[in-house]
Amino acid sequence: MRDLGTETIETKRLILRQFQANDAADMYYHYCSDPEVTRFMTWPAHRNLEVTNRVLSSWLDQYDEKTYMWAIVSKDIHEVIGTISVTQMDTKAESCEIAYAIGQNYWNQGYTTEALKAVMAFLFEQVGVNRIWACHDTRNPASGAVMKKCGMVYEGRLRQAIKLNAGIGDLDTYGILKSEWTKEG
Repeated sequence: MRDLGTETIETKRLILRQFQANDAADMYYHYCSDPEVTRFMTWPAHRNLEVTNRVLSSWLDQYDEKTYMWAIVSKDIHEVIGTISVTQMDTKAESCEIAYAIGQNYWNQGYTTEALKAVMAFLFEQVGVNRIWACHDTRNPASGAVMKKCGMVYEGRLRQAIKLNAGIGDLDTYGILKSEWTKEG
């Protein structure tokens, strides 16, 4: 595996790039302050822009460690509308977990699927991971639908496995192997 860190990825409608110091207002406006977006997250909706600035500052510091954390930027409006990142990386098993969040105004339009497919391609083809997995609260089936659209396979349910803003919930886990990704094209 290669330790590349967050590199810019471009798709038809999106630019996936490192967060920048001036992204806080977009983040706050589009997704960080929205209780519906954060309902199935471990972090609460941001009460003010100052909270978003603090979070963003800590994220920027992590880029020195070659983390994988992308801002999802819409080419139409040139603003950050969400985030997608590797939340766990196991270099020995060549495996990683991906998580994402996107603003409510961009739900059900294929943006998250487009971002996830692009990040999966980068991780399989450039970084060299063998397995990518993700999980979602069972009360948020739309997130699972994104995983399925990207070729991920249902691997099981972890009962009452996580405490989110919506309360304790069950997690459905999906995964895909590099060999399956190659078959999917």
